[in-house]
Amino acid sequence: MSTYEVSIQVETEYLEEQSMPEKEQFVFSYTITIANVGDSAVKLLNRKWKITDANGNTTEVVGEGVVGKKPHIQPGKSFTYTSGTVLKTPLGHMEGSYGMVDDDGQFWDLPIPVFTLAQPNILH
Repeated sequence: MSTYEVSIQVETEYLEEQSMPEKEQFVFSYTITIANVGDSAVKLLNRKWKITDANGNTTEVVGEGVVGKKPHIQPGKSFTYTSGTVLKTPLGHMEGSYGMVDDDGQFWDLPIPVFTLAQPNILH
């Protein structure tokens, strides 16, 4: 039987040059690295995101792949991509899951832990 282990690393950035605080538009990018540390290849099929701003407003995003791709990640390899989101507040968070499948046709959800989106110096 094959085993799969996948780790997720997230880095976020506030994009000041694209943001317009006076219009409640705070733009963030996030770079995610999906590393396959198991012994079977895996493929990312879809994504589900829950994006919440500091006012508690939540947006759900569901779609195929990530950035137009459905990466097939071999054991010992990783896939990195950058995407973005816009909040109405300078602070918020995201969480979600990736729909995955292994080469044996086993489907599973890979949880994406909560990560913070924050304008610099907003948190002490």
